[in-house]
Amino acid sequence: MEEIKTTDIYMEEIKTLVDTIVEGIEEKKGQNIVVADLSSIESSICRYFIICEGGSPTQVEAIAESVSDTVRERLGEKPVHVVGMENAQWVAMDYTDVMVHVFLPDVRAYYDLEHLWEEAETEVRGES
Repeated sequence: MEEIKTTDIYMEEIKTLVDTIVEGIEEKKGQNIVVADLSSIESSICRYFIICEGGSPTQVEAIAESVSDTVRERLGEKPVHVVGMENAQWVAMDYTDVMVHVFLPDVRAYYDLEHLWEEAETEVRGES
């Protein structure tokens, strides 16, 4: 019984992290936000992908910084790793169980992560 409670608490913490990340994205007007639940896919590298886009490299960088700041301020967590800030066309942020991908629209279309993980349950968030 204790294991189930621990798992439920852990999953609630992950969902809180997902919601907080989405708030950070929305704070800087990130668009086309998709939350993909990968937890039922055996070969997945994490439990959730959050994918969004910004209209310029400046906005992509601002969204990534907003996510980092919002999560740190509200939950006291920092990403394990962040890549892509140099050119800000695709920034990937690793929160272990949640991966955040902030793209320029054409780069997002090219890599098409939603199609790569099409077996995942997806939810569109925010204003598209």
